[in-house]
Amino acid sequence: MLTAFARAFKTPDLRKKLLFTLGIIVVYRVGTHIPIPGVDYQNVQTCIDAVSKNGSQGLFGLVNMFSGGALLQITIFALGIMPYITASIILQLLTVVIPRLEALKKEGQAGTAKITQYTRYLTVALAILQGTGLVATARSGALFSGCTVASEIVPDQSIFVTITMVVTMTAGTAVVMWLGELITDRGIGNGMSILMFISIAATFPSALWAIKTQGDLAGGWIEFGTVIAVGLVMVALVVFVEQAQRRIPVQYAKRMIGRRSYGGTSTYIPLKVNQAGIIPVIFASSLLYIPALIAQFSGGTSGWKTWIEQNLTKGDHPVYIVTYFLLIVFFAFFYVAISFNPEEVADNMKKYGGFIPGIRAGRPTAEYLSYVLNRITWPGSLYLGLIALVPTMALVGFNANQNFPFGGTSILIIVGVGLETVKQIESQLQQRNYEGFLR
Repeated sequence: MLTAFARAFKTPDLRKKLLFTLGIIVVYRVGTHIPIPGVDYQNVQTCIDAVSKNGSQGLFGLVNMFSGGALLQITIFALGIMPYITASIILQLLTVVIPRLEALKKEGQAGTAKITQYTRYLTVALAILQGTGLVATARSGALFSGCTVASEIVPDQSIFVTITMVVTMTAGTAVVMWLGELITDRGIGNGMSILMFISIAATFPSALWAIKTQGDLAGGWIEFGTVIAVGLVMVALVVFVEQAQRRIPVQYAKRMIGRRSYGGTSTYIPLKVNQAGIIPVIFASSLLYIPALIAQFSGGTSGWKTWIEQNLTKGDHPVYIVTYFLLIVFFAFFYVAISFNPEEVADNMKKYGGFIPGIRAGRPTAEYLSYVLNRITWPGSLYLGLIALVPTMALVGFNANQNFPFGGTSILIIVGVGLETVKQIESQLQQRNYEGFLR
């Protein structure tokens, strides 16, 4: 990986793209430290210190990770990339349900541009909704549970100040979306993925140092070294599984068009073991947050609220662990079912004269693809569930805090984005430095 980056900096146009990407990253990281108007910065820092000592970020840990720690600091980029991710997932799910969106998806570049425009509008709408919720949570003091000055984070609770805070965070989300698209157009890699990568990587040093300071063995260095060793093993495992795929061979029959022969080639359909990617983990985490948020904002001490607080808000509770794992497995099958259509693939193969050796074209091919996809989705879903539970195992196993960096969504996103970015750099290097058979 380092060799690829070194060679890329020696190529002038690639060097410009990399420097442009680094410049956008610097702007993004600066924005994550600029507080919005109406927030008492000193009280926010006091509550963040209290949360770090307790070793828990409560219900907002996932969103805070995606924002690079900007959510709890209530900065202009507090919402980060999460509204765009949510909007993209919603549009992708609606494409299967709404015929108009499905028709746009099949129109090629023009249809994709229209769906992208809808995603931007939905991102702004979600940013307004999430910004309002964040301001209301900060005003009520529920953003930092257990902090004595949590209710004094927003001293002035007038309507004008509230609207200003919401508008500022919404504008910050729009700027983040624009920065991501700039990286995609003029930089290296997918801009949104790069910003997500940077947001998660930015939380690693503080999380690792917190594990060291809270450790008891040899001043915390043994726990620190154990976490680093576990992290390296986790990275190797994730790289191995993310690169694993089942290649289904496909042959295309020869066709005579005029006097020329076409086809007769052999290729394959790559079916990844983790075909769903990170989406099932995000779905499961978001769904588990809903009852916890409802219980947090509801008044009284009813029985259902007590049960939710005891079973679905603590990451090390058996009910939470089992529910989280089963939701990930379910959403893995659900997302694979809506993102990969075996009947459509079989029809396209039949249209262009392709077939799987030993399998008849048409319906038998679709049934065979569904059979193979279901078989490889099982280990992929179990793998996702186990990876997502690593922070919980760390919390129970060697008394690490809930900000354990190597596990769950963080390690999956960092490894996936890193591999994809390096592949893009290497492909562009091959286009510019191809030497052929003779030097």
